[in-house]
Amino acid sequence: MGILYDDVVLLNHSEREGDPSVITVNCPDKTGLGSDLCRIILFFGLTVVRVERSNALLEFVNGMLKDSLLRRRTEPTGFICDGIWCYIVFWVVGRPDTRWNLLKKRLMGACPSCSSASGISYYRAELSPRPPDVFLLTFCCNDRRGLLHDVTAVLSELELTIKKVKVSTTPDGKVMDLFFITDTRELLHTKKRQEDTHYQLKSVLGDAMISCDIEMVGSEIAGCSQGPSFLPQEIAEDMFSFEILHEQLSTSLACNKAIITVDNLMSPGHTLIKIACQDHKGLLYDIMRTLKDYNIQISYGRFAAKAKTDCELELFIMQADGKKIVDHSKLNGLCSRLQMELSRPLRVSLMNRGPDAELLVANPVELSGKGRPIVFYDITLALKMLNIGIFSAEVGRYQIGDREWEIYRVLLDEGNGSGPSRNKIVEAVWKMLMGWE
Repeated sequence: MGILYDDVVLLNHSEREGDPSVITVNCPDKTGLGSDLCRIILFFGLTVVRVERSNALLEFVNGMLKDSLLRRRTEPTGFICDGIWCYIVFWVVGRPDTRWNLLKKRLMGACPSCSSASGISYYRAELSPRPPDVFLLTFCCNDRRGLLHDVTAVLSELELTIKKVKVSTTPDGKVMDLFFITDTRELLHTKKRQEDTHYQLKSVLGDAMISCDIEMVGSEIAGCSQGPSFLPQEIAEDMFSFEILHEQLSTSLACNKAIITVDNLMSPGHTLIKIACQDHKGLLYDIMRTLKDYNIQISYGRFAAKAKTDCELELFIMQADGKKIVDHSKLNGLCSRLQMELSRPLRVSLMNRGPDAELLVANPVELSGKGRPIVFYDITLALKMLNIGIFSAEVGRYQIGDREWEIYRVLLDEGNGSGPSRNKIVEAVWKMLMGWE
């Protein structure tokens, strides 16, 4: 027996505009589940204002803790997982166009998969999913300001995930776009889905669209389109050198330094990690993906907003073997990585490429192969709001050190140079990515 399929994810919409809605996830646990859920919430553009636990689980939590830590606040918040079962309640603020039913479907898909017994659906152990099919979307159209963002917005609305992109502008003012995409709905191989995609693009581009084609391609073709797997040395030095990182950590291109403390005495079976940091878009995702990459399981945690821009988290964690982390080198490595991920979840830089400027944005890729969602959407939106044209754009993955990074390279069309300064461009893109606009 198990929990009914329809009860795995419950949505309770707010009655008043601006009040948070409540998402309850109640399903079997797995390592990295929190990261997967937070990534979906980030993809749908929701803001998490707190994460709350249920009083029904109070006895379990009190048995896990050494003393009355949970009673220190009048409104305890958090989520609970015991390695077998997971219970999380997200309080989120959506947008007027939030697709709640689709969000519920995607959250359910991130939980361990379901099967049917006697006509009633229950959850069972998750099977390894096959890699999604890759499609090449090719279209040509007349160029205009904001074009690339409008196309990216359509693909996002259709749940088409951009894996790689190459955009170029011809001398006669036409744009040739190559998007390597996957379909969350797994329907892009059908004629109807392709026609819907063509129709949505046509409705946005209008008579400017000249041609549009969609075809399935092998993963080896998508990989070959990447080009070299290593980033040119001058770009790597500009974005990842210690001196540049140290300089940007003291400027507006970084979050305030996170304060991370470790306590191995509070719980007999868990390590307690306390984090006080500046809030930003995707904060919970950045923490969860880091712990997922370290194969760390969260048994109990809580998230609380102190003020509009600050927040606190307390996480009771353990290793994959079910033991607390007592190795000081492992703890120091984990805390150092969390410190960096919370201060610089993305890297933003602007380089000279001859007389033009190239915008560079980088974000780390999870060990599972997943990249950060809606980055390209935010970049193109910020440039559209600044009325800055895009001459060409490329998205690819590169190995830098011991990590894989997703790099967005955008060659800007600055026109006659009367627009915003380059520092303003970088700052605007950074703030959009951080959700500070």
